[in-house]
Amino acid sequence: MAAATFRSALRRNSLLPLFETCRLRDILFSSSSVNAAAAVGGTISPDPHFMVEYLVNSCGFSSSEAAKFSKPLAHLRATEKPDAVLNFMRSQGFDGAGIRKVISSRPNYLCCNVEKNLAPKFQFLRDLGLSESDIVDVIRNNDDILRRNVHRSLAPKLEIWESLLGSRELVLKHLKKTRWFFCSSVEKTLHPNLKFLRDECGIPEERVSLVLRSHPKLISQKPESLRALVARADELGMPRQSRMFMWTLDVFHKVSKEAFEAKAELMRSFGWSESEFSSAVRKAPTFLCMSLDMLRRKMEFFINIVGYTPSFIASQPTILLYGLQKRVIPRFRVLEMLNTKGLWTRRGNFSHYVQLSNTKFREKIVLPYKEKVPELLDILRAGECEGK
Repeated sequence: MAAATFRSALRRNSLLPLFETCRLRDILFSSSSVNAAAAVGGTISPDPHFMVEYLVNSCGFSSSEAAKFSKPLAHLRATEKPDAVLNFMRSQGFDGAGIRKVISSRPNYLCCNVEKNLAPKFQFLRDLGLSESDIVDVIRNNDDILRRNVHRSLAPKLEIWESLLGSRELVLKHLKKTRWFFCSSVEKTLHPNLKFLRDECGIPEERVSLVLRSHPKLISQKPESLRALVARADELGMPRQSRMFMWTLDVFHKVSKEAFEAKAELMRSFGWSESEFSSAVRKAPTFLCMSLDMLRRKMEFFINIVGYTPSFIASQPTILLYGLQKRVIPRFRVLEMLNTKGLWTRRGNFSHYVQLSNTKFREKIVLPYKEKVPELLDILRAGECEGK
């Protein structure tokens, strides 16, 4: 009725200035939408700022938070849709804190159509086998899911991630704990990155998958960023056929060029040459992920206490990967005590004993001497406590 009246008014007033015509249209359609809202239900207010009070009273936001989050909702004049959204989320197990987290991320969720926009996403997650509490956790961490189309976006992403990670269980594990997991575009990001690694870099997909199971974010970055990481690995002299190549890309994804250079400079200060540093990174790239302070402390311990030369450490960089307080120092103390008591003459290479599993170290080194040197177990336990 309002639209017909508007068209009739336009015919009768064809010479009206354009701004008057637009004003008439806005008045008629605004009136129509308010009347429709009144017919369905919900609170109606002519006050453009009434959503501030609504967010305080219905969601529990503070006044300052509500003022901030109400800005994208300034066009609303009725609470019909926000009421429906909040009621739906509460029915799905969301508490007040969960609702506030989702709404603060994107206030426009309060404008969604529950049946068309929200319910299908919840059903999709239920069909994956997630419980109600799991779904709440997933959406709290990945509220972007609520913006995606189930068939055009969510289902294709599920399919490709399940293929990459090898199991739905791993997909759900990352989905529950990782905010960005379902954000990357299949067409613009995931497929191009996989094609680049497979076809241009010659990396088998199973080798890609092995790294992605622990660090899926590597494949979710922009294609140009991934290419830049490959270029850095090439500059280091890392062969693309090496099994460490993908792990090196993952490390470079976490370690900026600036941080890389700072650690290179630190190792040079201990006497490493450029070739020794590059060789160590190729063998054990993950040592670059530790802080400068920890890297310095480990080098000082192995050089000053154990007696290793910097060149030896460069040739055996995996020893830098083990916990200093919890593993390296306690084991060194155990072997030193056995040596001082004349019970351990086959000292061998300490790096070998660092790399033994906890069970093997106890079986081979501690338990055979527990009667003569009962404090050995106390040394190990003390180290475990310090490392916590």
